[in-house]
Amino acid sequence: MARSIYLTSPEGETNKSTVALGLVDLLTRTVQRVGVFRPIARSSDSRDYVLELLLEHDGVDLSYEDCLGVTYEQVHADPEAALAEIVQRYHAVARQCDAVVVVGTDYTDVSGPTELAYNARIAANLGAPVLLVVSGNGRTPDEVRQAAEVSISELEANYAHVVAVIANRCAEGAVEEIRAALSSTVPAWAIPEDPYLSAPTVRQLMEAVGGTLVVGDEQLLSREVVDVLVGAMSIEHLLDRLHDGVVVITPGDRSDILLGLLTAHTAEGFPSLAGIILNGGFFPPPTVARLVEGIGTRLPIIRTDLGTFRSAGAAARTRGRLSADSQRKVDTALALFEKHTDSAALVAALEVPHPEVVTPLMFEWTLLDRARSRRKHIVLPEGNDDRILRAASTLLQRGVAELTLLGDEGAIRTRATELGLQIADAHVIDPKQGDLFERFASEYTALRAHKGMTLDRAREIVSSVSYFGTMMVHDGLADGMVSGALHTTAHTIKPSFEIIKTVPGVSIVSSVFLMCLEDRVLVYGDCAVNPDPTAEQLADIAISSAATAAQFGVEPRIAMLSYSTGESGTGADVDKVRLATELVRERRPDLSVEGPIQYDAAVDASVAHTKMPESAVAGRATVFVFPDLNTGNNTYKAVQRSAGAIAIGPVLQGLRKPVNDLSRGALVQDIVNTVAITAIQAQALDATTTEGQL
Repeated sequence: MARSIYLTSPEGETNKSTVALGLVDLLTRTVQRVGVFRPIARSSDSRDYVLELLLEHDGVDLSYEDCLGVTYEQVHADPEAALAEIVQRYHAVARQCDAVVVVGTDYTDVSGPTELAYNARIAANLGAPVLLVVSGNGRTPDEVRQAAEVSISELEANYAHVVAVIANRCAEGAVEEIRAALSSTVPAWAIPEDPYLSAPTVRQLMEAVGGTLVVGDEQLLSREVVDVLVGAMSIEHLLDRLHDGVVVITPGDRSDILLGLLTAHTAEGFPSLAGIILNGGFFPPPTVARLVEGIGTRLPIIRTDLGTFRSAGAAARTRGRLSADSQRKVDTALALFEKHTDSAALVAALEVPHPEVVTPLMFEWTLLDRARSRRKHIVLPEGNDDRILRAASTLLQRGVAELTLLGDEGAIRTRATELGLQIADAHVIDPKQGDLFERFASEYTALRAHKGMTLDRAREIVSSVSYFGTMMVHDGLADGMVSGALHTTAHTIKPSFEIIKTVPGVSIVSSVFLMCLEDRVLVYGDCAVNPDPTAEQLADIAISSAATAAQFGVEPRIAMLSYSTGESGTGADVDKVRLATELVRERRPDLSVEGPIQYDAAVDASVAHTKMPESAVAGRATVFVFPDLNTGNNTYKAVQRSAGAIAIGPVLQGLRKPVNDLSRGALVQDIVNTVAITAIQAQALDATTTEGQL
């Protein structure tokens, strides 16, 4: 039976969806199958946004309808029958899962005073321990403690068992004091308020004022609004009050203000606005409207019939919510949860058993956690790609790495702000100008002097983002580089062959894919770089792949793949693999290696028992070395598509400093994972260097 946790609060507006998302994320890296359940729906007329948020998490694979219990109407009509149905529907979910996050009611119903007691009854009947969420908004530490104690008494009176308390929306400066005040009875944590989580979108403001979009990009209606200003004053006074992410409400007949705001929005050194609301039902006269159209702004301009007072009032009352379509909000919520709660203590409180499998989400979280443990500096040359910007926002908010983006700083930061992303902590360098440009040109000239390199030619070369980023890594200004979202593999890795070069004792740069199957991680090499390696090169690839596997927590058991197993086959291709296996054993007798061996004998214990019963690798292989690129590339793609595996890579190996290539079809999560991998490789190189100096 699944372990479960019941998340409840004694009041509304606690933002417990932040805690719910954090719990789901925590459990997906702890167990294989995570479920969510909403015992009482907010409304029977519209979909529950909290449930939709949790179902969007990659670790949850359930339908919306399966995860709902009953409606408020059913509870009012017959509380006992409703409770019985909740229990029945919960167990239908629990049978499919290893752990379930149950999210209690939101106090959107008329029967608020009785809701906590009813939540307690539900939790008791589900056998689910309770995580209590109380609000710290506007409360002193003592007031938060009192609210928690009263709630715990009510819950326990109805036979619910409280295992922990989280005070959410606390004042930043009072977090530790509130946590200390709560910790006298049960484990407790405090999470500070982040206004961004409750920031509405431009679209929500437009709907609140009953407005329509008359000019601008509809996609930018999804941008969060951090503040609302009423701009009826003269433009020179209004300009001093503008800041990034603000929506300005102004009378529709004030053409001077509208044109001034549009000019400020596009001018260098002025804030990037989120939108403009023209109230009173007015719109500028045709000549001004034509001028606005000629400017070609993407900034949303909204028209409403409401007057200034009602427009401002409607906007002020509009509260945003945490939803899956705002990656920045999701990142912010997860970062707050990770920073201010103790994951190990929560898992222990739930008595969740240690998993025997490694799911893709567990592995991905391990990558981020290891990268975060000793942050490295990674350069991302393709700063003008939206996917890179979105990944950078996630990486920075989750504290995974320090980042440098290459490109025009004004354009990059403006685009990030338009997308509602937070990259303020990123460094941005223009590779075509500045002191580094001339420095790198001189250094590259010296590095390639034996090839007849001239300074003028070097200037042309290092202005390329791939060369510039590689020079940053070479000079120690960054610990690693990730590129390839917009460029070919050759464009990304050729500079590293020229500048960074291979580690001593390794003759070849190769690659592996980390293949995340449903319950384990395998390592495939080489599937991206070397078309037809020799026996000596295959041995290098095997040794490098074993080291990479160990870096990422995979115990290396190497299968040198061929079309025959053991001594059963002959021919040049089999002989190459046989020789490569012997070379690995000679050079690294500490490694477990078998070859030549067929894939089925390497991975399937029953086949291995028949073909190689005495082998320590057969049937248990974790590192698969393919005889050539044709075999390796086709095999990894076949497994990826047919078995639903997540292929992380290619991860380059053999270089003195880490450089990794992205697929041009890379998703944001692929970029995040690759940056984390590059950071971990940099950590490993640091450790090797330190050991060598001792």
